[in-house]
Amino acid sequence: MPTPPEAIHAIATRKAMRRLLPLLGLAYFMSYVDRTNVALAKSQLEADLGIGAAAYGLGAGVFFVSYALLEIPSNLLLYRIGARAWIARIAVTWGLVSAAMMFAQGETSFYVLRFALGAAEAGLYPALMYTVTLWFSQRHRVTVVGLVYTAPAAATILGAPAGGGLMTLDGVAGFHGWQWMFLVEGLVTVCVGVLVWFALPSRPQDARWLSAQEATALSEGAAGNGGPSPHRLRGNLGRAFGRPVVLLLAGTYFLNQIVGSAIGFNLPSIVGGLGVKGPFAIGLVTGSMGVAILAGVLFFPWLHGRTGKDTGLIVLCAVGGTAVMGAYLLTDAVVARYALLFAANFFLTGTLPLFWSVAMSRMSGLMAAAGLAFINTVGLLGGFFGPMLFGLIEGRTGSDRAPFFFVVAAGLAGIALAGLLKRTVTRENGDVDGERAQAARVPAIAD
Repeated sequence: MPTPPEAIHAIATRKAMRRLLPLLGLAYFMSYVDRTNVALAKSQLEADLGIGAAAYGLGAGVFFVSYALLEIPSNLLLYRIGARAWIARIAVTWGLVSAAMMFAQGETSFYVLRFALGAAEAGLYPALMYTVTLWFSQRHRVTVVGLVYTAPAAATILGAPAGGGLMTLDGVAGFHGWQWMFLVEGLVTVCVGVLVWFALPSRPQDARWLSAQEATALSEGAAGNGGPSPHRLRGNLGRAFGRPVVLLLAGTYFLNQIVGSAIGFNLPSIVGGLGVKGPFAIGLVTGSMGVAILAGVLFFPWLHGRTGKDTGLIVLCAVGGTAVMGAYLLTDAVVARYALLFAANFFLTGTLPLFWSVAMSRMSGLMAAAGLAFINTVGLLGGFFGPMLFGLIEGRTGSDRAPFFFVVAAGLAGIALAGLLKRTVTRENGDVDGERAQAARVPAIAD
């Protein structure tokens, strides 16, 4: 008896998850480590190079400027070249630039190297998400993206203590501890890029570990979600970038990243302000926040599977994240502040698998490559403004509490946009259902 198509697709999906998710997760793990390890070096960069809070905030944020400028061109090249070659190229170049961060000499070189790091890494995350659209059907995507997001959770849990440990090598071979951290983590990333080149198929048909039937089942299941896609961007700019739902997704992600990056790039210094001393101890406590990220990216996809809700849960996460940051301003208790930071990471990251699943359900093919890159580009601008404004406010006021008023204000705006996104998606879904119902009635009228 032949195997039913649904069973073939289920078997192929399990194979793809086992083979692809470790590779995608490892690449994202190292990108998160290399992007955020500068937070561990904040105090040492000030002591060794004279880089103050405002200069650090600008340097942390300028990464996102070059990343954003090259995001869409990078993903269009990905569409032409293929995931394997392009993701491997990204990993190797950003690993080399990350290692070169050890040669920073002052504010100007710090800015230049952070800008170069953003340019080298540009396109990685939407490339990972685009790869998901090629391999997995819509009903599996929330789960798959949630599992990909375990990588930054692991990077926070493991990367921060590892970075803190590397920084204890201060003075070895005449290098500062932060120089050892940048060098070692950058070279590990280069090795990950080489691994991706040899182990990641660009599409199901290239996978030797899938049968022809399984490859076809995955391709057809993935292609059936977003509808037909044009093969050229010219004449389709509105479809890729101008639809209300795309603009609202971009705006919602922008505000999420303002809040998330403002906290994330300053978390070690915030932890230090709570009384934790020493780079390894700060790295260990900062790393424990990864447990909150891990809980969020596993819990909300599970809740989505039980309720079928996506945009409603995005609104819930926006409200929850803003509420706990507001509560942070109202207490001076160290344990309570730590718990509230934990809860903030739970909500801010837990929403992302839901968010990207909604985005991927509304585009495919070239439109997915361009549209996902556009949304991520706008979000990356939030990654620039978040740490920059946080550092500017902290430097101007001399207060570690004042920047959180800015964080809460951005969170309130995020709640408003998340609500508009929910209404727009509901209306768009209703329009599609109406069109299908009308199309189904046409043959009956003709008969």
